Amino acid sequence: MQYGHVPGIDKPVSRLVQGTMMISTRELQESFDLLDAAYELGCNTFDTAHVYGGGDNERIVGRWVHERNLRDKLVIIGKGAHHNQDRKRVTPCDIASDLSDSLARFRFSYIDLYLLHRDDPSVPVGPVIEALNEHRAAGRIHAFGVSNWTHQRIEEANEYAVKHDLLPFVASSPNFSLAEQVKEPWPDCITISGPRNAEAREWYQLHHMPLFTWSSLAGGFWSGRFSPHNLDTFESYSDKLVVQSYASPGNFERLERVSALAHEKHLSIPQVALAYVMNQPLNIFALVGCRSREEFLANAEVLDTKLTPGQLAWLDLRKESHDYDS
Repeated sequence: MQYGHVPGIDKPVSRLVQGTMMISTRELQESFDLLDAAYELGCNTFDTAHVYGGGDNERIVGRWVHERNLRDKLVIIGKGAHHNQDRKRVTPCDIASDLSDSLARFRFSYIDLYLLHRDDPSVPVGPVIEALNEHRAAGRIHAFGVSNWTHQRIEEANEYAVKHDLLPFVASSPNFSLAEQVKEPWPDCITISGPRNAEAREWYQLHHMPLFTWSSLAGGFWSGRFSPHNLDTFESYSDKLVVQSYASPGNFERLERVSALAHEKHLSIPQVALAYVMNQPLNIFALVGCRSREEFLANAEVLDTKLTPGQLAWLDLRKESHDYDS
């Protein structure tokens, strides 16, 4: 495992972050086994959210942490202020409410990294930054950032923080994958994938902000199960989401190139796709939704895989030649 640093967090942060959407108290032993396996393989950072499973997600993570006595060794990412069907909820009041819920469900006194799950561009950034600083000063969170905010809004918020002698956002969690999103999977999502988002990636590279990239494997697009000829055969919600979000001619061309490079390097297709993400000139911590020890181990092996700038450009269709080194 490789580790990085996030300002405000006094623990190393694993470069692979295990997601927890798939765990459930209905499958308690299987969920504990998965968390145990990720931890044993070097993962000390776990991604959670107030909205996942109606709170079940946070309760089971908290129970696992307490039963294993691991709180001081783990970095827990929490997320709140997600929109609901009635309104957008990026307000100091909603942040306080969601944070209070999450701490009670975890039975923790603090969350290591707290991210605002969505943005509401109509809301001024000042009160949001002030509220998060208050929660940090009270010890409820140790660092804070955002998920699905544009880099322009992050910059606006951080300029406000500097001007008012407050702490800024220290991390961002957008979508980033070799697969270019053709349609957002859920409302108000932000991606930095693909040619049209080069400006955002340049901004993150300039500021070296930690990026907790979600759907690094495009929700399963890189599993090899999807082709232009079978898209109407998928029935599950998650598979249909992949079809709607990533099934494009460009992405299938990328898939062909990933498959060719995987064969050459004796890797799997998902491993090459993840290697593309991890070899970017960005401060990336990839969120992965592994469902087994074997999946996590395969992802961890990617951390030692190096791709050249030529290979990265070829995989992303920015280069036609199969000349990797130029």
